[in-house]
Amino acid sequence: MNDKKIIFLMIASATILLFGGVFFLTKTTTPEIKASQNAKAYVSDPTSFDWGTIPMSKGNVVKSFTIKNTGADTLKLYNVKTSCHCTKAYITIDGADSPSFGMEGLSSWTGEVPKGTEAKLTAVFDPAFHGPAGTGPVNRFVSVETNDPANTKLTFTLTGNVVK
Repeated sequence: MNDKKIIFLMIASATILLFGGVFFLTKTTTPEIKASQNAKAYVSDPTSFDWGTIPMSKGNVVKSFTIKNTGADTLKLYNVKTSCHCTKAYITIDGADSPSFGMEGLSSWTGEVPKGTEAKLTAVFDPAFHGPAGTGPVNRFVSVETNDPANTKLTFTLTGNVVK
C-alpha cells in the first residue's frame, strides 16, 4: 500500500514540476514602460483601410501605416497585437524590422522611435488562413501601445471581403 502512495506522489510531483517549468519557461514579461509627456505618437494617414475584394487564391494582402514621433522624447511602441491568427503585424524603425506579432501572448519587444522620425506598422492578412469556409466580410484590428499619455493605444482597422 505504501508503494502505491509513493509512486502516486512521485508522479504527481513530476507532473507539477513539468507544468511549472513549461509555464515559467514560456512566460513572456511585458516591458514596464513609463509615460512621457514629451513623446507624441502622430498617425497622419487614416487608421482604417478597406482592401475591398480579396481573392483567396491571390495570397496575402498588406497595408502599412506610418507612426511619427512629433514629440521631444523617444516614442516607445510595444505590446503589438492582432485580433486574429490570420493577421500578423510588424514594425519597421530605421530600416530594422521587429519580430512578427499575432494575437497570442504579450511580447517583451519595445521599439524606440527617436524624436522627429517615423516607424512603419505593417499588417499582413492571409485570406486563406480559415480555409474555404473563411469567405465573406472580414474586420481585423492591430493595436500598438505607446508611452504617449494622450495616445496610450493606437488601433488600426482593416476590412475587406474574402472571395474564393
